[in-house]
Amino acid sequence: MTEATQSTFDRARQALEEKTRYVQDFPEAGVLFEDLTPVLADAKAFAAVVDAMAEAAEKLGADVIGGLDARGFLLGSAVAYKLGLGVMAIRKKGKLPPPVHSQEYELEYGKAALELPSEGIELADKKVVLVDDVLATGGTLGAARKLIESCGGEVSGYVLAIEVEGLGGRERLGDKPVIVVRDPK
Repeated sequence: MTEATQSTFDRARQALEEKTRYVQDFPEAGVLFEDLTPVLADAKAFAAVVDAMAEAAEKLGADVIGGLDARGFLLGSAVAYKLGLGVMAIRKKGKLPPPVHSQEYELEYGKAALELPSEGIELADKKVVLVDDVLATGGTLGAARKLIESCGGEVSGYVLAIEVEGLGGRERLGDKPVIVVRDPK
């Protein structure tokens, strides 16, 4: 299949397969960490993944892209730029000056929170597509959805580069569409 006839998603999947770095037993024993840093650093691979994510986000009817701290900032910014949309950086707690909207959520090892500025961003009646690199347990994405909804916006779906199988993330995201560029390993 030539590049001209190869689908956007096929090119992105191939780029992810070729460039993802796999690190066994990180961050703890028994975990296979999928590092997308080499994908992001390679111009053709990065473009392929962004093109596929932008195509998916466009299908979900985004008014604005929500990029999750931190790799979601990189991907979400590129997707938003490609679609001619704005991007919201959904930050981890303590990274923004007050006042902020905040949403706590549970982690395997405690609690965390996500924040958005409470001034300067109008989300009422806006459709937000949440973009991140990896869907694992779905906790962070679920908290981001609650945060957006508490600010008057609507999450119209989720777009991810990869999904970790067996952690139940997709099921925790509820009734909104989930589009993953590369199928779980």
